[in-house]
Amino acid sequence: MIYFDLFIGFLEVGFFSFGGAYTAIPLIRDVVMAHGWLDDEMLSYMIAISESTPGPIMVNMATYVGSEKGGLLGAAIATFAVVLPAFIIILLLMVVLNHFLQNGYVKAALSGLKPCIIGIILVTGIFMIVRNCGLMPRYNIDVLTTVLTGLIALIYFGSRKVLKKGLNPIALICLSAVVGIAVYSL
Repeated sequence: MIYFDLFIGFLEVGFFSFGGAYTAIPLIRDVVMAHGWLDDEMLSYMIAISESTPGPIMVNMATYVGSEKGGLLGAAIATFAVVLPAFIIILLLMVVLNHFLQNGYVKAALSGLKPCIIGIILVTGIFMIVRNCGLMPRYNIDVLTTVLTGLIALIYFGSRKVLKKGLNPIALICLSAVVGIAVYSL
């Protein structure tokens, strides 16, 4: 019975939580309290843990409650139930969007948006580099950060020349983290 309750409870949360994970907290609280799964203190701890662990808060909370009440199977059921509505909605949207993507006007509009999106991302990246390297008038120049930014850019663009493709973004992020830790921990 607990597995069915977990499934229905978190399916309800998944269907009716709009506006992000923080708006789901009251829904999760209602479901958890209605079933008596946790008390207020444990729920507060659960929220704190869910916020501090990687991943969406709503999924973390569902997994935690499911694990507490139904073990590994309960965690899997609660997690599946909370993400199922979003999965179904995305699937339906893809079917509808796929139909619209065949329209010439929609293709033209999306083609026009691509350069805008690239420009926004590029400007944001340049702004972050300029601000973090201290090149803006109100910031002092941080030579080390400037050198590290140049080094990472050199590695990225050098890999494009040597490998004929850029580094995987995850690999670049990991490399940046390792370099940052190595340099700033010394």
